[in-house]
Amino acid sequence: MRRASAAVVAVAVAAGIGACTATAEPDPTLTVYAAASLTDVFAQIEADFEDAHPDVDVTTVYGGSADLAAQIAEGAPADVFASAHAAPMEAIAGELATTPVAFATNTLTIAVPSGNPAEVTSLADLASGGVTSVICAPQAPCGTVTAALAAAHGLDLAPSSMESSVTDVLGKVASGHADAGVVYATDIARADGVEEVTIAGAGESATTYPIVALETAQDPDLAAAFVLYVVGVKGQAVLASAGFGAP
Repeated sequence: MRRASAAVVAVAVAAGIGACTATAEPDPTLTVYAAASLTDVFAQIEADFEDAHPDVDVTTVYGGSADLAAQIAEGAPADVFASAHAAPMEAIAGELATTPVAFATNTLTIAVPSGNPAEVTSLADLASGGVTSVICAPQAPCGTVTAALAAAHGLDLAPSSMESSVTDVLGKVASGHADAGVVYATDIARADGVEEVTIAGAGESATTYPIVALETAQDPDLAAAFVLYVVGVKGQAVLASAGFGAP
């Protein structure tokens, strides 16, 4: 009888385990595509959002805004898109679940290697042949704003290369492959081996960052909740501490 009872218990336990296994569901996931200049600050927002939603797993993919928009247009599995400019949003208008919301502003500045060996003092130095400079490509938001700022100063910049994101620009300056590069002011704080040379009037060409949930979001409510978190009090506090301006 004992052996029979043990067998019955074993079957019951196995059945219970099978039932639990069958009904268990993975934690909800959220994939955020974000501009490269948001790398550090969104890493913090991601962690804070997960703390506030313990059952949610957030993955953030960083890159040039134009490149990310192109990936989304091609069907990349993104739920939320945070861009460094409105243009990439407009390029994928059909992929947006709602109207993008502005959540931050940023201004351009010049990054130079520590010690400023080329003695760069202004944006005009990047228009001379004596300085090896690097800027963002025209299709990237940082490139669009750089072109507008140069035009406002009446300058024709002469970069040695154009990159798809500010992260790439910053990397070339920090590694000593360029004497100077135009990046966002917030990028200086997140990089080692560089220092800042401010650009007069840069504030007049500030860029505004929009964020939006995408039409193809796996969980529309979760995507909307992340957007609300970024534009809310807690998200704005993190952005402000990283040097971003209010929208």
